[in-house]
Amino acid sequence: MTKKDIVRTISEEVGLTQQQTKEIVQKTFDAIVDCLVRERRIELRNFGVFEVKPRAARKARNPRTGQQVEVPSKHVVTFKPGKYMELKVRDLDEEEIRTTESAKTDDPARNEVPLNHTDQTPATKPDAPTGRWGEG
Repeated sequence: MTKKDIVRTISEEVGLTQQQTKEIVQKTFDAIVDCLVRERRIELRNFGVFEVKPRAARKARNPRTGQQVEVPSKHVVTFKPGKYMELKVRDLDEEEIRTTESAKTDDPARNEVPLNHTDQTPATKPDAPTGRWGEG
């Protein structure tokens, strides 16, 4: 979703023109940035907290040359979602689990693990995660 999509959605919901809505949305974003620069923190209830934090200088390595490089200290913006946002995102996870489980129970063939034809050991499912994080 882009800012233009947000403007279009809000415009339709509140009955303003897209130009009026665009100005309001942009002024809101500008106010957030100004507040972060001035106050270093902005808390939007039920949404989250934006905060400016210092990042220390560090040594890194150039991946092309392997040469060590000094990375200077800088300020970064962090975001911690509010409880409402976390609950809504968690609901997405639970919905995906319910959808996956119902798809498996609807089609018994999906629940069977095919046998590897050479040694009669269960083959891995093609959609199962593999590699470093999937440990498959």
